[in-house]
Amino acid sequence: MADKTKKVCDNVPGVYYVDEECIACNLCADTAPENFKMTHDGSNAYVHKQPENDKEKEACEEALADCPVEAIGNDG
Repeated sequence: MADKTKKVCDNVPGVYYVDEECIACNLCADTAPENFKMTHDGSNAYVHKQPENDKEKEACEEALADCPVEAIGNDG
């Protein structure tokens, strides 16, 4: 389970976030590209935009469920 006290600083404010456990596997950016991006140095992912519709929310939930290290959180 993601730790909200260890959020990556690049996350935009909102319910979804990536924490420091991210291993930069790119799964979330591939699953929900409207909402997740990789940092410029490729060291981790972050939420660059919170979901604005049901399709984006579903993609974020899929990324959260599939994250191999449980680095994606949802405080909503």
